[in-house]
Amino acid sequence: MNRGSPLEVLRVFLRLGLTSFGGPIAHLGIFRAELIARRAWMTEAAFAELLGLCQFLPGPTSSQLGFALGISRAGWLGGLAAWTGFTLPSAALMLAFASGASVLGGRSGAGLIHGLKLVAVAIVAQAVWSLGKTLCPDKERATLACVAALLALAGPPSIGQLAAIACGAAAGLLVCRSAETHSSESIHLPISPRAGLVCLSIFLFLLLVPPLLAPRLQLPALTLFNAFYRPGALVFGGGHVVLPLLRDAMVDTGLVSNEACLAGYGAAQMVPGPLFSFAAFLGAVASPMPGVGGGCIALLSIFLPGGLILAGTVPFWNLLRENGRARASVRGANAAVVGLLAAALFDPLWTTTIHGRGDFAAALTLFILLTAWRLPPLAVALLGAAGGLLAPLLGR
Repeated sequence: MNRGSPLEVLRVFLRLGLTSFGGPIAHLGIFRAELIARRAWMTEAAFAELLGLCQFLPGPTSSQLGFALGISRAGWLGGLAAWTGFTLPSAALMLAFASGASVLGGRSGAGLIHGLKLVAVAIVAQAVWSLGKTLCPDKERATLACVAALLALAGPPSIGQLAAIACGAAAGLLVCRSAETHSSESIHLPISPRAGLVCLSIFLFLLLVPPLLAPRLQLPALTLFNAFYRPGALVFGGGHVVLPLLRDAMVDTGLVSNEACLAGYGAAQMVPGPLFSFAAFLGAVASPMPGVGGGCIALLSIFLPGGLILAGTVPFWNLLRENGRARASVRGANAAVVGLLAAALFDPLWTTTIHGRGDFAAALTLFILLTAWRLPPLAVALLGAAGGLLAPLLGR
């Protein structure tokens, strides 16, 4: 394989960041078509093994895969260039929406926000449906998802979500030990075992220490960092699953209103690139550091743990992938994630958005357009936003 330059990687991923609509699953297909089939940056077998690693780890799968492809092509600077190019367009658009959201008012503004909240209901319902079929294909994992949903709804969100993931991972050791097939090709990225251990140490330090310091120091930047790093470090199952974790970190602590959180999530469906760019919107409207500065801190904080744990795991993956217990535990955790998402669909999405037959009919229509008619999320988000704007004019 020929080596490339960071500038080449930046150019390629900036184009992908501007054009990659459709969410994480679509991004994976676009990466394969553009970088493997068209540009031959690595073999199909190596790409499949790298994808398996990114799905195994917590964090945004498509962004982690892009980061790894950039490292493979042009070293550490290539990985940074890949993340920057893929994330920058969506982050800029979400910051722009945050600026507009701060001045939205009157019936039209309220209608737009409600329309985006209805889009969020449909998008999360689709995610529960599709992830359930993929991650809970048997009765054991479906049961784990149900138990996880009950745990998430039973207690305080911060405790319930962690308990659900921990119980799912533990139960996976007992009920998810079915055989898997693996790619025969190992992953070879220019990351040494020493560098991997350093990355894992930084990952754990930032996960454990800021939660202890943030309440004592009361620094706005540290508060924001802690609020976004933890969800980025704990999210399994794709970008949609970050919603309940971010709501716990931002809404339940009073940093962002529930309406702003759900409206921003709906708006995130209309932009290309990674769904985690939703964090830029939340950071920009959060009370500790509103504005571009807060958005940038939130964006870096939520992506950082995924990059650190990927870089820390790559040197040891070829041994870890043969460990059946580790894979079984992750399958159990992924099943629990489906339950968490189902719980989030009910509370806060359903309970704060569906207020009558008209809301239910609108959300159901958007869901059918996504699942049966297979309209892209961008088109559905635009329809929901347009409907929200028109509703006040029609006397809703």
